[in-house]
Amino acid sequence: MTTELVAEAIKKAGIAWIEAPGGPSLGLWVMPLDGALLLVCGPGEQAAPGLAEATRASVRLRGDNGGLIVIVEAQVERLTPGSDEWTEIAPQLAGKRLNATGTAEQLVARWAESDCAVLRLTPVDEPIAAPHLPTASQAEPPRETPARVKVRRPFRLHRVRKRKP
Repeated sequence: MTTELVAEAIKKAGIAWIEAPGGPSLGLWVMPLDGALLLVCGPGEQAAPGLAEATRASVRLRGDNGGLIVIVEAQVERLTPGSDEWTEIAPQLAGKRLNATGTAEQLVARWAESDCAVLRLTPVDEPIAAPHLPTASQAEPPRETPARVKVRRPFRLHRVRKRKP
């Protein structure tokens, strides 16, 4: 039951909520390939603090309607630039990367030269699957961010006056 559930959830994944040990759970863009999830993080890419250095991570996969399907522990493996795996996987990942500047070859070269990490997350443990999912909402307050700005009232070209009866 569980192996098929995880395999099917991974096949349909485009975004996964991934939590490195000691870090927050982050929604990250992923690409499924051969029963594993691939992602890139680092400068100029999605931020995933601590994930590239981790050996394990918790992965939450959701369904088409946004509901949580499965939570699974995954082994984190960093692909080394120039290795056979890198040569096979990095161009596929670059080809699926939306809004990238340059060609897939340029993107792969930038990943290899910078501190970007191409990671493969492979499920290792029995997943927590429905009906064993947590019943609490698990909602957390928003994290502090410097992106907050004071919102001003919108500019109005003409004032609308109320008519006197």
